[in-house]
Amino acid sequence: METIQQLIFGFGVTLQPINLLCAFLGALMGTLVGVLPGLGPVGAMSMLLPVTYGMSPTGAIIMLAGMYYGAQYGGSTTSILVNIPGESASVVTCLDGYQMARKGRAGAALGISAFGSFIAGTLGVVALSFLAPPLVEAALSFGPPEYFALMCLGLTVLTFLGHGSMLKALIIAILGLCVGTVGMDITTGMQRFTFGLPELMEGVGLVQIAMGMFGIAEILCNIEKTMQVSVFKTKLTGFFPNREDFKRSTGAILRGTVVGFFLGILPGGNAIIASFASYAIEKRISKRPDLFGTGVIEGVAAPESANNAASSGCFIPLMTLGIPSNVVMALLLGALMIHGLTPGPMLMIKKPDLFWGVICSMYIGNIMLLILNLPLIPLWVKVLKIPYRILFPFILLFCMIGVYSVNNNVFDIYLTIFFGVVGYLMRKFEFEAAPFILAVVLGPMMEKSFRQSLIMSRGDFSIFVTRPIPAVIFAIAAFLLIMPMFTKTRQQKIAVLKDDAV
Repeated sequence: METIQQLIFGFGVTLQPINLLCAFLGALMGTLVGVLPGLGPVGAMSMLLPVTYGMSPTGAIIMLAGMYYGAQYGGSTTSILVNIPGESASVVTCLDGYQMARKGRAGAALGISAFGSFIAGTLGVVALSFLAPPLVEAALSFGPPEYFALMCLGLTVLTFLGHGSMLKALIIAILGLCVGTVGMDITTGMQRFTFGLPELMEGVGLVQIAMGMFGIAEILCNIEKTMQVSVFKTKLTGFFPNREDFKRSTGAILRGTVVGFFLGILPGGNAIIASFASYAIEKRISKRPDLFGTGVIEGVAAPESANNAASSGCFIPLMTLGIPSNVVMALLLGALMIHGLTPGPMLMIKKPDLFWGVICSMYIGNIMLLILNLPLIPLWVKVLKIPYRILFPFILLFCMIGVYSVNNNVFDIYLTIFFGVVGYLMRKFEFEAAPFILAVVLGPMMEKSFRQSLIMSRGDFSIFVTRPIPAVIFAIAAFLLIMPMFTKTRQQKIAVLKDDAV
C-alpha cells in the first residue's frame, strides 16, 4: 500500500510539464541514437552530460534515463531494415528481423519489436517499483565495510563478464582507480597526480573522460570503416501484428522479460547479455529450432523484450545501493554526483521526488516510445540515409562545445581529445573502456568507504573479514577471480589428452 502511495506521488512529479518535456526529449533522442549505427547511448549520454548542468536533478536523470531505454527501442529499426544493429543490444535482432524484412514482413517485425519492448519495459518498471523499496530498507543496514566490499565485487564481476581478456580488464580497472584519485586528497588535502597542473586539482571530470573515450573514440573508429548503409526496400505496412504473430510471440515476450530483468540486476549484467540469453532460450525450447535465423517472429520478440526489461532491471542496484551495474549506469551515477546527490539507499529518503519521479517517468516514457516509434519509422529511414562524412563532424563539434561549456576552460577540450585518443588505442589493442569508466566513478567512493572502515576499526584490516556481509562478498569476488585459472588449466589438460590420443 505504501508503494502505491509513493507511485502516486511519483506520477505527480513526473506529470509536471518540465519533467514531461524531459521524458519526451530523452525518449526521442534515445530512439534517434538507437537508429543511428555507430553512436550508442553511452556516447550520446556523454555528450549530453554538460547540458544537464543547468537542469534540475530530477529532470536531468529523467532525460538521461529516457535516452537509455529509448535507445533499446530504436536499435531494432536498423537491425530489421539495414541488418546493422543501431545499438549493440540489438545484434541478435538482425538474425530474424532482417530475414522477415526480406520476406516482405518488415512491418510485422517492427510492430512486434515495438509492442514487445513496451510490454517488457512496462513489466520491468512495475517490478522495479515493488522491489526497490525493500532493497533500500535492507541496504540501510550497510556500513562502509559492506559498501567497499560491494564496490570491489561490482568491478570484479564486470571484468569477469567482459568480452576480452580478464587480465586486460583488471589492468584497465586499476588504471581507472588511479585516475579516480587525481586531485586533492579527501583527508589531508595534498595534491595527487596533478603534475603541477592547477586544472587537475579538482580531479579529472567524468564528462571529459566519457565524452573522449566513447564519443571521440567512436568517431575515430568509425572513420576507418567504409560503412555503407543500404536500407532494404520494402513496403512498410501492416505494423500491427496479426493474431497468429501475437500467439507465437506472447511466451517469448514474457520469458524475455523475466530473463532480461534479472540479468539486468546483476553487476556487470546488461542488455546485450540478456538479448543473447533470451534468444538462446527460445531456440532451445522451440519445436522447430532450425527455423531460427530464417525469419521467425519469436526471434525478434524475445531479444527485444529482454533488452528493454534489462534496461529497467539495471536501475535497481543503482537506485538502491548506489552501485552501477554497467557503464551507462556509471554515467547516471556520475550525473547524480555532478548534481551534488549521493546515490544509494538514502536517496529515496532524502530525495523521494527524484527517486519516484524517475521510476514513474519510465512508465510514461514507455508509452511515449510506443507512440513515437511506429509512426516515425519513415522519418528514421530517411535519417539512416544521411552520409556519415556529414554526420560525424557535427557530432565532434557538439562534443567540443559541450565539454567547453562545463567550465569554460580550453584545457577540458585538450583533456577530452587525450582521452579520445586513449580510448581509440584501447579499442585497437582490445582493452575495454567499461571497467575504466566504472573504476573512475567508483574510485573516490571506494577510497572514502575504505578509509571510514579503517577509522571504525582503528586501522584493523580484519574488519573486512570479521563482519559477515563483507566476508561473503569478498569470498565471491575471490572465487570469480580464481575460477578462470582453473578453467584454463582444465582446458589445457583436455588439449594435452587429445594430442596424446592422436
